[in-house]
Amino acid sequence: MNLAEKYIQKHLVTLSRSRPNTDFRPGDTIKVHNKIIDETSERIQIFEGVCIAKTNNKLGSTFRVKKISYGMCFEKVFPVYSPLIKKIDVIKKGKVRRAKLYFMREFVGKSARIKERKCKN
Repeated sequence: MNLAEKYIQKHLVTLSRSRPNTDFRPGDTIKVHNKIIDETSERIQIFEGVCIAKTNNKLGSTFRVKKISYGMCFEKVFPVYSPLIKKIDVIKKGKVRRAKLYFMREFVGKSARIKERKCKN
């Protein structure tokens, strides 16, 4: 293990403690509370949509969220360990068979629905 890997391993432990809940899977509908910094002010903007992909690459881990607004699709990539993400809320758990839902990019409206996964409590 070289010095870079040791540094990443050491900082992953401290970052994972301070990060918001990331217990979601592709297919889940989530709300991402993202901090937006303007010239003079800061605000929290909520980006709500379906998680279509999640990559685990140590400090480079990301997840993609697809949102449909006024009939248009918007897709945004969020880094998991970004200090600009304040909170992640899971609204609905989806039942899917794939890890990457890139085919969902073409669907809008009723065809873009995902069945809900029943969770055991």
